[in-house]
Amino acid sequence: MEKNEKEDEFVCRTYGKSELAQLYCPDIEPKTAVAKLNQWIALKPGLKEALANTGLQHCAKQYTPAQVRLIVDALGEP
Repeated sequence: MEKNEKEDEFVCRTYGKSELAQLYCPDIEPKTAVAKLNQWIALKPGLKEALANTGLQHCAKQYTPAQVRLIVDALGEP
């Protein structure tokens, strides 16, 4: 069976924080993956502020498509 290229495309949609983090870090526990993604976000100049400008709260459980786009633009596709 041939693999459809569309299956490999990253879709910019709403993601749970651990869901997105595990796409970036699939071989570690979800909680650790979220911590790692948060570290990368903090290290990327301007990304944390850009996410805050979209209304992202520290206690949020999900990223909106706009927030996911900012993360992917800064860190690359998972």
